[in-house]
Amino acid sequence: MTTVAAPEVVDEVAFAALKAEIAEYVETEGERWTELIEAEGRVPQELWTQLRDRGYLRLAAPREFGGAGLPFPRYLELLELFARPHASLRMIVHVSNGTWRSILPHANADQLDRFVAPLIRGDLKIAFTLTEPHNGTGADITTYVEREGDHYYLTGEKWLITFGHISDYLLLFARMRGSVGAQGTVALLVPSHGEGVTNNLMGDSMGVRGTDHAHLFFDRAPVPVANRLGAEGDGLTVALGGFLVPSRISVAMTCVGLAQKALDLAVAHAKERITFGKPIASRQAIAFRLAEAAADLQAARQLTLFAAAQWESGAGGAAESAQAKLFASEMLQRVTDHALSVFGGAGYFKSPIERVYRDARAQRFEEGTVEVQKQTIARELLA
Repeated sequence: MTTVAAPEVVDEVAFAALKAEIAEYVETEGERWTELIEAEGRVPQELWTQLRDRGYLRLAAPREFGGAGLPFPRYLELLELFARPHASLRMIVHVSNGTWRSILPHANADQLDRFVAPLIRGDLKIAFTLTEPHNGTGADITTYVEREGDHYYLTGEKWLITFGHISDYLLLFARMRGSVGAQGTVALLVPSHGEGVTNNLMGDSMGVRGTDHAHLFFDRAPVPVANRLGAEGDGLTVALGGFLVPSRISVAMTCVGLAQKALDLAVAHAKERITFGKPIASRQAIAFRLAEAAADLQAARQLTLFAAAQWESGAGGAAESAQAKLFASEMLQRVTDHALSVFGGAGYFKSPIERVYRDARAQRFEEGTVEVQKQTIARELLA
């Protein structure tokens, strides 16, 4: 079990400069990448390289492994900014700054060298691989392994795996054949295009265009036992403990960032659009719609930061992360609905607000649906 030093005290001057740098980046380079991704329907490798070289893919990682060591709530301040241009850009930043959380606490010295350090440097892509098409995302997974000597042989199916096609490895969760429940689960680092792996790109999506999602099939794919994280039976602990809670909080903050983009677009349009000699911003119906959106957005931001502080302090996390994700994802739908209404029919045609509206729909499902979040909250509330 690897232990990590607590995040260092933030140099506020340096952090302010970094935040200003990222704000400028998303408004300039970020918008350029948005136009390119929407036009071509793909995310160029050059974007990954640029984000890596700027240090944006290791903002939250510990300093001892090459990261910037930012405390989680401060990292979220930056992630909110990255959520304002294209969803594929924020997805790269979010996933790269989070996947190591599952691996690091369970990695041995060899795995730190082979996987954690190059992942944090941005030299390796690892896709979180839990979801299956025919069951939920948890103890009912059916993808299984059989151990023979120093290898596991993996059989099953996974889908909706973000960056699963372009990744080098899959951080994959399966069960020992014949086991039931969480006790039989294992966490494995599986070569994405290795022997026995069929790795297919899924079709085009409504939003988050350009981000690849893989549909994976495994036919006795060999995986070295040396690529297992933790012990047999630790699979869901690796999956849910290290990654899911902070990832839900992170997704909540990306909802805040995209909602802020939608509100900014709507406010600008309301000031510019003239009807009957006046900007529509002067109409009470429009002004009140924008005011409601602003209050809704700020409530989601503060709830998300509270959840982040609770998780980082060790005082809680599961219920708070679900509350943040539930409220922020539903807030995003309300705010983007308001924003599109402000644009009227013009917003329905290809435009920045149309793209934001499409991208917003995906975040209802990331890291669990609304119903999953409610179930998590209710379980702790009624325990």
